Amino acid sequence: MKRIAILGCENSHADAFLKCIAEKEAFSDVEVIGAYSEDRGAAERLKENFNVPILESYSEAVGRIDGLVITARHGDNHYRYAKPYIESGIPMFIDKPITVREDEAVELMRALKARGVRICGGSSLKQDVFVQRLKKEREDNVGGKTVGGYVRAPYQSKNEYGGFYFYAQHLVEMVCEIFGRYPLSVTAMRNGSRIHVLFHYADYDCVGLFCDENYTYYASRMAENGTSSFDIPSTEEWFEREFGEFYRLLSGGRQSATYQDVFAPVFIMNAIDRSLKSGREENVAYQE
Repeated sequence: MKRIAILGCENSHADAFLKCIAEKEAFSDVEVIGAYSEDRGAAERLKENFNVPILESYSEAVGRIDGLVITARHGDNHYRYAKPYIESGIPMFIDKPITVREDEAVELMRALKARGVRICGGSSLKQDVFVQRLKKEREDNVGGKTVGGYVRAPYQSKNEYGGFYFYAQHLVEMVCEIFGRYPLSVTAMRNGSRIHVLFHYADYDCVGLFCDENYTYYASRMAENGTSSFDIPSTEEWFEREFGEFYRLLSGGRQSATYQDVFAPVFIMNAIDRSLKSGREENVAYQE
């Protein structure tokens, strides 16, 4: 059996992953030895619905598991939860936002790399079939070179889980996956409850529209000779593909993205935040 623990089980990922384990033959050799949450009720709900034992602390499973799933709602908890397990070298799934603060992102990334900890995670939107289709069209120059793009996704302006950072990685991850992981800079502005962002690449710009608590996803790529656009419906397949990627790591597979690719959205979100406050274009301060 492959033994895992789930730390921070307040959101839909914990339920979705446990459902995958319970229902999908491909994951039948996974055993969840426990779940932890600072919201005791969330852990009790998993125990009631999936018979998952409750961990009394986030470090309780150290030395007892083969892989770790971190799905805390607040990104500030992710590094704290991961830290006791890094030395063991076990693979990890870390939900969005990977972290909130750039200094923590750098420290966590370097620690993971030093121990060779294989990771996956971030936003589930990068798993979407339409997002992947637009990515391939960009890579293959379908319709000619890319001249621009447009992505719409929700965010939450008011929450207790890091404000803007709580949901923002969904849009950022879609932009990164379709148009390239590393926009050079961003220009952001508010219009009422909405946020518009220009993601500046070397040869084109992409427009991002954050809509406050309006859970519509959309993506469009503009090429020299045409446009591809998709409404992106929510689907449980996102979660199954996410867990499938983690399962491959758990089974000894290679990490599919570089550490820099996984952590890039943290630096982009911080640049957006700086631009909203300064009213100016802000460079993205990527670090390794």
